[in-house]
Amino acid sequence: MSVPLIDLDRVFYTPDGAGVLHDITIQASERRIGIVGRNGSGKTSLARLLAGLVTPTSGTAAIAGVDVAKDRKAALSHVGILFQNPDHQIIFPSVEEEISFGLKQQGQGADQAAETTGLILEQFNRLHWAKAAIHQLSQGQRQLVCLMSILAMKPRLIILDEPFAGLDIPTTMHLSQLLEGLDAHLVQITHDPAHLAGYDRVLWVDEGRVINDGAAEQVTPAFEARMKRLGNSDDFTQLSG
Repeated sequence: MSVPLIDLDRVFYTPDGAGVLHDITIQASERRIGIVGRNGSGKTSLARLLAGLVTPTSGTAAIAGVDVAKDRKAALSHVGILFQNPDHQIIFPSVEEEISFGLKQQGQGADQAAETTGLILEQFNRLHWAKAAIHQLSQGQRQLVCLMSILAMKPRLIILDEPFAGLDIPTTMHLSQLLEGLDAHLVQITHDPAHLAGYDRVLWVDEGRVINDGAAEQVTPAFEARMKRLGNSDDFTQLSG
């Protein structure tokens, strides 16, 4: 039996004693998976856990059989994450330095990393960006730099944490088209199910638990109906936390 791409077994995540994720069990290998939920539902924590950026308090989490929280070097070839805000992800001042960093972390020498960086820039018709200063780029352009940095490392799975937040309509359309054409498996975290059109599977997270998991055409309408019911009620009376 083949190993599932995503394998979470009885995962709890309770940093500093706060219950963030509760008893999450997921086995998935679909090419396009969406995760929906309200703000504060635990979606981003789940994204970070899938990417190996945080370790479960209990239970096990693996991508393609690798514990990505414990084996960070192997994780780079298995999973990448595109954050909601590219400024939380970018480290280096120029585009080529940013893309080359992950490649060097994978073990590529300086010459090989430079060559790979050139190839990914050429693939996206952005060779003229190589020496560009990151601070001169728009948010959408910085988001593309982050995506190219991930793709250069050729991970099997890419986690997208609200990738369209803060982008205007043309930039959203362009990024959406780029994502649709990727060969890698995608997990997109979103509060807007419109971005999950054509996805294979959707998980609905609420208060740190998966409360619905199935085909997109089954889960998405149920989620939208629930959100509309909440929108028609006085949802501002409840205090969070």
